[in-house]
Amino acid sequence: MATFVSSLVFNIAAALVLFVAFSVLRPRLRRVYAPRTYAVEREKRPLPVGRGIFAWVPAALRAPDADVIRQSGLDAYMFLRSIRTMFIMFGVLGVISTASILPVNIMGTAGQQGLNALSIGNVDSKSNLLWVHIGVFALTIVWSIWCMVGELRIYTHLRMWWLTEPQNTAQAGASTVLVANIPEGLVDDDQRLHALFDSTFPGGVRRIYVNRSSKELKRMVKKRDGLARRLEQALTAYAIQCTRASERAAKAGSPYEPPARPNLRAGGRRVEAFVHYASEIAICNNFIAQNTKTMATTARLPSALVMFNKPIAAHMAAQCVLDYRPFALGPVSTNVCASDIIWSNLHIRPWSRRIRGYVSFAATLALTVAWTIFSASLSGLVQAGSLAELSAFSWLKSNRIAMSIFSGIVPSLVLAVLMAILPAVLKLLLRLEGTVRRSEIDLRMLHRYYFFQVWNVYLVTIFSSSMVQIVAQSIGRPENIVKLIQSQVPQSATNILTYVLLLAFVGAAKEVLQAVPLALRYVGPAMLAKTPRALRVAEQPREFDWAAAIPTHSLVFLMGFSYSFIAPIVNWFVATYFGLFYLVYRYQFLYVYNTSKWTVGGLSFPKAIKQMLVGVYISEVYMLLLMVANVRASASPIARVAVAALLIVLTAGAHLYINDVCMPSIRHLPVKRAADIERSPLLANEFPNVLGEHDNVGVDVETQRAACDSEARLRSRIYAMYSSLIPVCAINLGLRLLPCLLRPASAREGGEECSGGDDEELTVGGRGPACGEFTCSDKALERQPHAACSDAEFVREFAAPEVRAKPMCNLWVPLGNARLFSRLVWDVEYHGQGTIFVITEGADITPGLSVGADPDFDIERAEVGDKAELAAAQGRRADRI
Repeated sequence: MATFVSSLVFNIAAALVLFVAFSVLRPRLRRVYAPRTYAVEREKRPLPVGRGIFAWVPAALRAPDADVIRQSGLDAYMFLRSIRTMFIMFGVLGVISTASILPVNIMGTAGQQGLNALSIGNVDSKSNLLWVHIGVFALTIVWSIWCMVGELRIYTHLRMWWLTEPQNTAQAGASTVLVANIPEGLVDDDQRLHALFDSTFPGGVRRIYVNRSSKELKRMVKKRDGLARRLEQALTAYAIQCTRASERAAKAGSPYEPPARPNLRAGGRRVEAFVHYASEIAICNNFIAQNTKTMATTARLPSALVMFNKPIAAHMAAQCVLDYRPFALGPVSTNVCASDIIWSNLHIRPWSRRIRGYVSFAATLALTVAWTIFSASLSGLVQAGSLAELSAFSWLKSNRIAMSIFSGIVPSLVLAVLMAILPAVLKLLLRLEGTVRRSEIDLRMLHRYYFFQVWNVYLVTIFSSSMVQIVAQSIGRPENIVKLIQSQVPQSATNILTYVLLLAFVGAAKEVLQAVPLALRYVGPAMLAKTPRALRVAEQPREFDWAAAIPTHSLVFLMGFSYSFIAPIVNWFVATYFGLFYLVYRYQFLYVYNTSKWTVGGLSFPKAIKQMLVGVYISEVYMLLLMVANVRASASPIARVAVAALLIVLTAGAHLYINDVCMPSIRHLPVKRAADIERSPLLANEFPNVLGEHDNVGVDVETQRAACDSEARLRSRIYAMYSSLIPVCAINLGLRLLPCLLRPASAREGGEECSGGDDEELTVGGRGPACGEFTCSDKALERQPHAACSDAEFVREFAAPEVRAKPMCNLWVPLGNARLFSRLVWDVEYHGQGTIFVITEGADITPGLSVGADPDFDIERAEVGDKAELAAAQGRRADRI
């Protein structure tokens, strides 16, 4: 009990300090705690948060789910939804177990002390009160699986909406697939390759691009970009020197003398740095321009990007067997994004990729064993008993408080640090396998990292003490195994509680405080961001680490669920964990994290559901073992064993149902949905009917538009929020008692109040009134998928980075004193031979003589791509200066 109390006090105190620090710093440090309010596209910016210390809490909770989907994407929304679901599940379990199981444990007669007195180990094995545990546990299992199936049903509808939503289908990547492992005889024959896809799939092929790459071009682009960075830095530093000299001259009343231009040694002689850099960049740009013209003769990679006229064709191609030869024409990836492709892995041959996969799997197993030994040894060394044996820590023996702190806190901290290092190693192994997409690495990491944690964190580190006791006391006496399971398994609840406490309080506070980014985004830019471009990069919101976060939360679910009936107090702490993280992540996804580079339409959610099922299975195995350990020569214990075994069978049946019924319709676009959208395009904007009780296909457009504000749409929205957790009959009863919830917000604002909630009218992207949660504007219907994407634009969007590189160099520097510095700008462009353009807008030199960049300035729009654009941009700049 002392260990648990010490851990609880320490974690709560540390969390309070971190949360208060965040609340105080947040209004003052927008670069760290609200970069999405200025550093992303305007349509994705959230409403600003007030400067109040705790104003961030209501701002995060009041944001409609539509804003989360619009601003952060379906992936973030489904991740938040999974956290919310687990929070509600453990909240309900906490109430039920506290009212039923906990009193039974407290009144037990096994004579346990401390926290063990609250566990099932305090109930006598002969008592029929164990029926309370298994009865509540059975209801918990049934309700939990019902919630999981309901969540998958809702996600399926949201996924289909995301795949057919006009903003998504208007992008070229929605109708494009990446085909790897193309045979040599086919990759060089454009007509055969085009005919293979064009004559088979609906709508045909719009264009095909066989990937190409050139080592010389890649090397020259890398050299050019390095020279451009150095020239930007030199120009910016010189602009600051000119401004400083001008200010000093003005204060002294003396004539201004420009600073000497910097020189460097090149080719055995000293030359002016600006002229040298500009001349070298011109050589590189001319090489890039010439090489780009001859890319058609460059050797082709065994992969291609195929763009169809219809998105359904891309999904059909991804599901078909394209070739009868082993490993040929596959794998096929949909929803392609150029920044998501690992170009260096496209040239790997299929057999090499398969061998790499085996080696990577073997390396993962070896890493698991090595990590097991390492973490177990290190955890044993930091145990208070082991430390007390060392002379430097001998004082622990006489200090009970310090002993309790070391026993409850230090092992958990060491474990958390060890597991924080692991994801980078696993990602490297998956990349070396030859995986062609970064998002695919993250998706594969979800299961690999999860099972790694289940083994090393749960079974080895936390559960190892009980397992060692069971094995040690059962040597030569195997009949004691079941008895020891009954006594030793409940005692591991303390280890579970201390680890969950650490993650719940300190972990959530650490996540929102962002200590490392706090240092990097203020100290780093001050020391390293010497140009407007570097400052803009430093201002960009951070990417969320999906591969590490989701398995960690699934592991906590497993810990809590497996001990939900053994030690019911665990439910409250796990509920606290998910409640705190739900609040924190709501704020983080709205104001901090940028998820634009990881858009897979929520495909991590089904994997999270499967990981939750692992927790259900392990809890059922625990229940079965405990009931077997309590078997006596009577009918009641045997019946309890039968019920526990039946629960495993029922869960396996539900698992098969999820795999066979729910999963096939999740990853790819169903044909029926594509046909429905083609007949009635307005359905692409309509909020999905998650219950599937009616079908609007065939209804005319005006009728559909009128339905957007009807009660059915609002009812569908409420069903999508709560039908997976609450029976539909209960929801309908609540709607009958509070009918104002089914009226549009404008009607309620006219004077009719409803104490049951606020259902404001929603908009998406500022495009008009929403249909449920999504817009129903005419402009969305008029957008044709990738209609304006020409061949050249397609290559610029999807080709390898070196192929997409422009033969123009755009520099972004502050102008400073325009009269003094503009001459240098023209000199740089002159020596650049018409391949360099200096952008001076959106950047300035602050009164403190540092670089400033306008966060609203669109640098990509200001850049030029050819000499015609360069001449026009130079004319506009001359008029401005």
